[in-house]
Amino acid sequence: MNQILYKNTKISYSDTGKGNAVVLLHGFLENKTMWQDLVPELSKKYRVITLDLLGQGATECLGYVHSMEDNAEIVQAVLSKLRIRKAIFVGHSMGGYVALAYAELYPEKVRALVLQNSTSKADSDERKANRDRAIKAVKKDYTTFIRLSIGNLFSPENRERLVDEIEKVKIEALKTPLQGVVASLEGMKIRKDREVLLHLTPYPKMLILGEKDPVLVYKDSLEQIENTTVQLVTFPDGHMSHIENRDELKDVLLGFFKGI
Repeated sequence: MNQILYKNTKISYSDTGKGNAVVLLHGFLENKTMWQDLVPELSKKYRVITLDLLGQGATECLGYVHSMEDNAEIVQAVLSKLRIRKAIFVGHSMGGYVALAYAELYPEKVRALVLQNSTSKADSDERKANRDRAIKAVKKDYTTFIRLSIGNLFSPENRERLVDEIEKVKIEALKTPLQGVVASLEGMKIRKDREVLLHLTPYPKMLILGEKDPVLVYKDSLEQIENTTVQLVTFPDGHMSHIENRDELKDVLLGFFKGI
């Protein structure tokens, strides 16, 4: 396991393969192990970087609110350590929010951007209220909150079909400390709307959505890429395309990277 220190906080990352750099950013209640099926394939042609975001996996908490900008700064700290000047970014869910924050802070360092089951839009008032409810729920009953949250990310059919895989995700999620869970929820709640980046940035962009995503309403997600050059990929399942549509996702990413 590779680590750097950032503001006296241990940041855990992996660095595999050679070639143009690809940075994979996990979502809420996940860690870099979510990419373990993709890394072997992608690293045959690319230098693949994964890292645990603040308060998740083997990366320590930095505070009681982990903003998307805070997470973007640890991404840059790792890339600086590895002397990577430019990269393709793939962000799942919260990882997409971090990738967008990074793209705003370091536009010259982005070669391309993929938002997987993610959005450029800020939380609505309703979503913010849901985050507050989630914070209360996880403080009251941590294990039940985590297990229910993970199960609810999959399409209804896949909750039965992928029982073993979902259990593995739950086990990884339960490694996230309470402070890390709350700090991420607080950070997502206050994140900026960055839809403008999908319209005005010059590099290739892709949005990957699930038609039955329980977290992001599919039709609403389409609005942000109207009149843009963002490539759209739609899978028929839920919020966890890297599990629900594993092989198809691999082919989509490799095809997109090849054209950059």
